[in-house]
Amino acid sequence: MHQDADNKAPEKGIITKKRGRLMATIASVAIAGAIGLGAVTSGTAPVMAEAVRLDQPVQAPSFADIVEKVSPAVVSVRVKADVKMTSNPGGSGFFDMPGFEELPDGHPLKRFFREFRGDRGFEQDRRSERRRPRPVSQGSGFFISEDGYLVTNNHVVDGGSNFTVVMDDGTEIDAKLVGTDPRTDLAVLKVDEERKFTYVDFADDEKVRVGDWVVAVGNPFGLGGTVTAGIVSARGRDIGAGPYDDFIQIDAAVNRGNSGGPAFNLTGEVVGINTAIFSPSGGNVGIAFAIPASVAKEVVGDLIKDGTVERGWLGVQIQPVSKDIAESVGLDEEKGALVADAQEGEPAAKAGIRSGDIIIAVEDKPVASPKELARLIAGFAPGNEVDVTLWRNGETENVTVTLSEMPGVETMASARGGSQSSTMDAQFGLKVTPAEDGDGLVVTDVEPGSPADDRGIRPGDIIRAVNSQAVKSGKDVEEAVSAAVKAGRKAVLVQIERDDASRFVALPTGEG
Repeated sequence: MHQDADNKAPEKGIITKKRGRLMATIASVAIAGAIGLGAVTSGTAPVMAEAVRLDQPVQAPSFADIVEKVSPAVVSVRVKADVKMTSNPGGSGFFDMPGFEELPDGHPLKRFFREFRGDRGFEQDRRSERRRPRPVSQGSGFFISEDGYLVTNNHVVDGGSNFTVVMDDGTEIDAKLVGTDPRTDLAVLKVDEERKFTYVDFADDEKVRVGDWVVAVGNPFGLGGTVTAGIVSARGRDIGAGPYDDFIQIDAAVNRGNSGGPAFNLTGEVVGINTAIFSPSGGNVGIAFAIPASVAKEVVGDLIKDGTVERGWLGVQIQPVSKDIAESVGLDEEKGALVADAQEGEPAAKAGIRSGDIIIAVEDKPVASPKELARLIAGFAPGNEVDVTLWRNGETENVTVTLSEMPGVETMASARGGSQSSTMDAQFGLKVTPAEDGDGLVVTDVEPGSPADDRGIRPGDIIRAVNSQAVKSGKDVEEAVSAAVKAGRKAVLVQIERDDASRFVALPTGEG
């Protein structure tokens, strides 16, 4: 019996294994049915919709071919500014001490150093002053023509007087500044050399969709030509950088030094110019902003032609249309720009636009907000006639407006970027330009470490008043500061508007 038991044991094991495999097969069929075929029930099985899927997996693209083609067109831009240097051959640094020359001639200290220096006099020391360039910034750029025109950011060249373009192969070439547009942060340089440059073209950014691949090429941290890739993560971003914000947001790694560099689509066309990043740490966190190609193409063309950009001007003070305002005037949605004031003698007033009107379209293009109106009007040259659609007394009306030139627009190319007020620039560390609605001054730049920077003022803020006096120009600011100084005040109270909210900051007058 023991032997029989031993002989039957293997058969039992085989049967057990076969049964296990059979049960496993049945279980697999049941799982497959539950996942792909639906639950099995008595009677006819219901027909289930098929899950959405691709027939073939997406192949990750290689950007090597694009990079190979476009890299020769992308450059590094080095910027230097002239600073006054004083030469004292064989002398001492004491001669550069502030106020030294104002000492009386008989002062022992002045007599001692005059004897120590010998025959060299102070007049010669002043004549030995010279200007020496020093580095102020470094960014990126790209050629847009074979004869040497290239695009970069205004904030890259701002304050510079000497510009050097570093090619992909390391060649360094001097460039000159053609023109700048602080409002869109664009600048054009020109390289004069007898050669044909590899250049790239602007894309039709109307076809750019959220989710499209972009390739950024630039000069991060001064390292030289560097390539990163990502996708378009949003469009139409308003980051408070200026009156015409309409940025493409991308998630490619963009860092300091990438400013002015291009973001390409997969055919090697420029869809945007990298100009800003969101970064609490100063490095890339995956959110960058690019000026759309359509904006850049128009501005760059004007800069090459005239060295400046002329924009149309309505001459109105405008505000958003809230839900309550829309309901009160019979609009079915919150849209348009409410005219708070039509300035006397300006194009809007001449055309019959008045306070209380809501501008809802320009040349049949809908106006969603005050900023949208500003962008649309700025797209027309002064002197153009434009059709403006108004919402007035519960119905639409059309008027034709002949635009004038926006006040405060720079009339010549300048490396300084164009502050409208020397007081704002030199004393407070601010560069400003008149607000689009004619009410206040838009901050275009803040000098690091300046009084304005210390008090949290940043580009995009609007200065509405100084010491309770409304300001519309640099002259208004200077008059307010001058009045404060005469009154013996050590600071002026500045009203700042940001994101439709106002706050006040005190800026020092420099007196006392």
